[in-house]
Amino acid sequence: MSTYTETISEKLNDILNKTYDAEKGYKKAAENTEHTALKMFFNRKSRERHDFGHSIKMEIRQFGEAPEKGGSITGAMHRAWMDTKAFFSADNDEAMLEESIRGEKAAVEEYKDILKDTDLPPSTVTMLTFQMNHIKNDLNKIKNLEDLS
Repeated sequence: MSTYTETISEKLNDILNKTYDAEKGYKKAAENTEHTALKMFFNRKSRERHDFGHSIKMEIRQFGEAPEKGGSITGAMHRAWMDTKAFFSADNDEAMLEESIRGEKAAVEEYKDILKDTDLPPSTVTMLTFQMNHIKNDLNKIKNLEDLS
């Protein structure tokens, strides 16, 4: 097995785990709001991350590697924190939106970091760039939703 394949696989699996975390986090946020527009937005984001994860898994398999399953311990702790914050916060919709913005900004930075790797194959660059741009566009939508809550 070449270092090239191992390195790319590790980077993609890292993004995959964070994608699993985001999918579960958005699903949890949708469960924690009664606001119809927010519920729809969080559910859409959860499905989107599910689709992103599927694409990343296919890309990893293209290298003959095995995608990781699950998510991270950090992600599980973050979802538990979101549940706690939603329970105790009088303004939980705003708190969840703030967390969404923070998470999306962090995701964009992680994508940028991986895309700096000049050894990535064109298919990986295309997939990651598409996903990153989609997240960037949704950042503006999240900011607009803040006005609704």
